[in-house]
Amino acid sequence: MVGVVTISASYGAAGAYVGPAVAEHLGLEFFDRAIPLEVARRLAIDDDVAVAADEHPPRLVDRLLAALANVAVPIGPDPCREMLGSRTSYCTSTEDVLRRIADGPGGVVLGRAAMVVLGGRPDVLCVRLDGPADARAAQAAALNGVDVETARAEQRQADRVREAYAHVFYGVSQSDRTLYHVSIDSTALPVQACVDMIVVAARARFAGLHG
Repeated sequence: MVGVVTISASYGAAGAYVGPAVAEHLGLEFFDRAIPLEVARRLAIDDDVAVAADEHPPRLVDRLLAALANVAVPIGPDPCREMLGSRTSYCTSTEDVLRRIADGPGGVVLGRAAMVVLGGRPDVLCVRLDGPADARAAQAAALNGVDVETARAEQRQADRVREAYAHVFYGVSQSDRTLYHVSIDSTALPVQACVDMIVVAARARFAGLHG
């Protein structure tokens, strides 16, 4: 099985659980933290900093994005222009990594706006995991071992920066169903059911590629 499954998941939609399981079932590599590490090397950023930023939300790159999203006019003091340049470089390098994955052995990619970067390719299945905000907060609390209020606060932050990322740099909304082949309310179904649905869809999508 060669192809790419992109998974866009809102906070609390269990993307970090569904993604690796889908990859295992399809015999593909799962890409999440490996991507910022590769980008860090390309941009000469220290790996330890990249890992720390990626493990503790909001991520460093998301903080840059949040600051950019609050700048009404894309001009101003030098720090704003420098921040935009850094973020653009990060996006460009991320896109290069995503395309290399798609042109190579394939994989399952969580986030990174991969549904936009790789969308339209016949060897790519784009998936959206979402659900009602309250249900996602409750699911996040259960999965991550935190209280619901903490989960709600993290949810507001994560959803805002992820949506800003898609809007500012790609001009899309993550909730636009036309970006995806499969959309699942992963708060209404068990994780395994979501995995099974995606695996079936991926095998059907990629079947024609292998004769």
